[in-house]
Amino acid sequence: MSEERFEGGPPSSALSRRAFLGRVGGAAAAAVAAQAIGPIGPVAGPAVARAAEVGPLTPAQRRVAARRVRIDAADLAFGRPHPDQRCNGEEDDYGKTRIANFSKGLPHNARGEVDRAAYNRFLDALKSGDFDDFERIPLGGDRPLRNPLAGLAFELEGPDGHQPSVRAAPRIDRPQNSAEAAELYWMALARDVRFTDYDSSPLIERAARDLSRFSDFRGPKRGRKVTPQTIFRGDTAGDLAGPYLSQFLLRDIPYGSLAISQRQQTVVPGMDYMTGYADWLAIQRGISPSQGDLFDAIPRYIRNGRDLGQYVHIDALYEAYLNACLILLGIGAPFDRGNPYNDARKQDGFATFGGPHILSLVTEVATRALKAVWYQKWFVHRRLRPEAFGGRVHNQLIGAATYPIDREILSSDAVDATRARYGTFLLPQAFPEGSPIHPSYGAGHATVAGACVTILKAWFDASYVLPNPVVPSADGLALVPVQTSPLTVGGELDKVAANISFGRNFAGIHWRSDYSESVKLGEAIAIGVLEEQKATYAEDHSLTLIRFDGTKVTI
Repeated sequence: MSEERFEGGPPSSALSRRAFLGRVGGAAAAAVAAQAIGPIGPVAGPAVARAAEVGPLTPAQRRVAARRVRIDAADLAFGRPHPDQRCNGEEDDYGKTRIANFSKGLPHNARGEVDRAAYNRFLDALKSGDFDDFERIPLGGDRPLRNPLAGLAFELEGPDGHQPSVRAAPRIDRPQNSAEAAELYWMALARDVRFTDYDSSPLIERAARDLSRFSDFRGPKRGRKVTPQTIFRGDTAGDLAGPYLSQFLLRDIPYGSLAISQRQQTVVPGMDYMTGYADWLAIQRGISPSQGDLFDAIPRYIRNGRDLGQYVHIDALYEAYLNACLILLGIGAPFDRGNPYNDARKQDGFATFGGPHILSLVTEVATRALKAVWYQKWFVHRRLRPEAFGGRVHNQLIGAATYPIDREILSSDAVDATRARYGTFLLPQAFPEGSPIHPSYGAGHATVAGACVTILKAWFDASYVLPNPVVPSADGLALVPVQTSPLTVGGELDKVAANISFGRNFAGIHWRSDYSESVKLGEAIAIGVLEEQKATYAEDHSLTLIRFDGTKVTI
């Protein structure tokens, strides 16, 4: 395992706290003292007592120090390279039809191919970044584009949203895309299979067998094969340990004086959408669906892919990680060994390096992560949504069109099983409206997952074993104990990031690589925030975490 160390700033801010405080005193403070204090005139009435202020810095010195910390953070951010952002080239290769790029919400023809003039207006707006140009884009229905200008926002903390990069998205004419598509078809077919039944489900065994034959399937395997124990799981060692679902999506959440059960309102089984061509085409044009979700009247714990999809249909994006933080604080999980108060006897952490600090920090990174991935979505990749690709597969297989789709998906057992169940080759969706009206790559949920989980892995002792693991009962009304290998904080945090990301995949609206690349994007944002914040604290400290690729980082 390799290790990296980040000092939290340029060379000046790597100094000890005492050296730093000394540096900003003396002549530098004196130079601004008069301006800082300002003129003082006669005071009428009773004498005004001097403030009984104590501390290592005078007000004038503090003013200089505060400015120095901000400059050092800006210098650190400025020192991060801004690499060339590279897409997969499909937009140019298939420029006449744009069949490989996101176009949902724009006018489409009967084959679900975007109107060329409308797409060009869309590109013009992206190039100009002008609010009014986006208002001039012709739409095909009543659903607006989701906030493209967020991708041009600047940040005042952490990496600039245009600094991190993700690799080019898989192309529709390559085997990796075929493998990812087949996984999504199987996820749709298996939405109602309970996670605890995967080992005994004939459908899951069939899916694992089919995915194993793909030449470029990049999900976890055992003995070079996808198995019921590895299917639909994330990429880390923690993802493969124990039950499919993270403990952080099951345990009660201590929220002040409240104990919140994680039984949720879910939807009835067997309800899938956009399996008919007319419905599919209307949704691609941005027309709102004519029906909504049908809800189960009884709240239940998450049991299967459909329940997990509904969780991520309406969640607050940092919800699962705030909950995880509350659970960890509630059970007294130990902080990272570099927390300065671990060995203190006469003081403890609170506003810094205590509960309030981590609770705010784990949510603070979410919006920064979102703005970074919105840039990737709209301004770099514009990857088409899986539902749109399902339409390409359908039209190809019924002979309505000819597309440069890699052949492996066209001969997959997954599309045959879908046709047998639904009558079309379209990818069944769990949400009536299908995907949101923004491109697929990267994934907002997965990027936020990567950022928030990185903060938690840095803050808590990731090796701590969670006590008393549980799984949902078959009806989802209770939690039952389970015998399993040790479940560590770090492993279950990696798992909850994958669970939330794959909930979107179970719904049919994201690809596997949307998860695998986006969690690393969020991770980069979170590490950058921690680097820049390091110089702001009076306490000497360090934070250590294992990244999603298995490497060790100390900040």
